[in-house]
Amino acid sequence: MLKEHLLTEVNNNVLIVTLNRPESLNAFSPDMISNLTKTITDVKHKPHIRAVVIKGAGRSFTAGGDVKSMGHASAGQLYDHVGKMNDCILAMDSSEVPIIAAVHGFAAGAGFNLALACDLIVASDDSQFAMSFSQVGLISDGGGSYFLPKLVGPHLAKQLFFSAEPISSERLYQLGVINYLFPLNQLEEETLKLADNLANGPTKAFGMMKKLVSHSFTATLDEMLEQERITQTLMASTEDHLEGVAAFKEKRKPEFTGN
Repeated sequence: MLKEHLLTEVNNNVLIVTLNRPESLNAFSPDMISNLTKTITDVKHKPHIRAVVIKGAGRSFTAGGDVKSMGHASAGQLYDHVGKMNDCILAMDSSEVPIIAAVHGFAAGAGFNLALACDLIVASDDSQFAMSFSQVGLISDGGGSYFLPKLVGPHLAKQLFFSAEPISSERLYQLGVINYLFPLNQLEEETLKLADNLANGPTKAFGMMKKLVSHSFTATLDEMLEQERITQTLMASTEDHLEGVAAFKEKRKPEFTGN
């Protein structure tokens, strides 16, 4: 455990991170965001961690920014606060292990964006999401202006930003924003099953896949083809590739080590 607002637990090769302010629907505190950034960043020094799950304690994933603390900060303080959130999102994007958001209850505002910054989203079938910023006269921060239009297109993104209306997990699943949908009583079990599968996969290849997907939004086809060419040459020398080939020839399941 880092601090009371963020709990951590290791289950096999999976790091489970719990946002822990249930009395405020896990609204972000400075400690929570700073420690989440540190936790994600430190994973690169812990090779035994090969997947991360982020979830919320209590009734919801997270309500995002703490509205009760809004309206009192100076412009400089707000700028610094959003900068810390940016550091967290960038740490998640640059992490070489898969990060899964396990969402139940509500994911609002920057909490919605925290889920979007993860590599995969698993949600309960009764959960709801909302870009709630306009309700308090703000724009989306935490990467929402980057992630959401790419996932749902500009018109629907602007509708969600403008209206702040909740959108169901079922609708987001149909749109391809959510990867897996389960009843609430199965969410934890199924999320850990997915995380275990990823943690037993070719970790270096997953890390490179993340980088290539991120790069694809700003690269030309020529640039992506060359990046794939270079990266594939590097991947061919990994232990996991050699194990995968051997397992295929021997008609058995590969035992990847992440090397």
